[in-house]
Amino acid sequence: MENRKHFALITGASSGIGYELAKLFAKDGFNLIIVGREEARLKRAAAIFEAEGVEVITMVADLSERDAAFDLYENIRTKNVQVDVLVNDAGQGVYGTFLDTDLSKELKIIQLNITSLVTLTKLYLKEMVKRGAGKILNVASIAGKLPGPYQAVYHGTKAFVHSFNEAVRAEIKDSPVTITSLLPGPTDTDFFRKADMMDSKIVQEGELADPAEVAKDGYAAMMNGKDMVVSGFKNKLQVAMGNITPDSKLAEQMGKMQEPVDDKPHNTQ
Repeated sequence: MENRKHFALITGASSGIGYELAKLFAKDGFNLIIVGREEARLKRAAAIFEAEGVEVITMVADLSERDAAFDLYENIRTKNVQVDVLVNDAGQGVYGTFLDTDLSKELKIIQLNITSLVTLTKLYLKEMVKRGAGKILNVASIAGKLPGPYQAVYHGTKAFVHSFNEAVRAEIKDSPVTITSLLPGPTDTDFFRKADMMDSKIVQEGELADPAEVAKDGYAAMMNGKDMVVSGFKNKLQVAMGNITPDSKLAEQMGKMQEPVDDKPHNTQ
């Protein structure tokens, strides 16, 4: 046990916020286990992280698939390493009205955004609490604070993630282990393309955050053991206003922000 190497495990680490978080860990001397669906992208990212002088293990996994999180955990166990930090960054959305969107895609999003996140959190939290050390950063979103027409399932999953984080954190408050919730707003990543959301007003007319800045906010909050951080002043203001605005009004406001620029019904099937 004492001879095992120590690692930070980061899902969704080949691009976007997860990639920027991995860079921060590498600069601070953390060995990395990076997880993604595309081996080539993982290898390219690993080469950049290894330039910081750390060891990088790449793990190809599609966490939207049933049992993928369990398989990932078991595969990592065979490598005789210790995961000191877990970052659940992998997440996805689908764009369109709920009546028209593809249910199979939405069930995969729930598997990725909720089920795999809960699975990895449960498995590694048990290890961390047992040894009395460890940190978990779960990437939620300000979407979890705001009902989101045209992304109903995504917003719902992120509401779950943040509520889950706060509840589990309260349960382990007497442990040195901490769980932190990162709540970014719309960020300049590949998320919108993958969600078929490029023609939405929030992309076409909005201002997208720099993923490197979001990662810095999340990394600092996690290292300081905070329960949550909303990244960006405008997002902090939006969440604060949301706390005193009726949910029905919030949903109406978000619908206007996220509707297609041509105002035509959007169908992702």
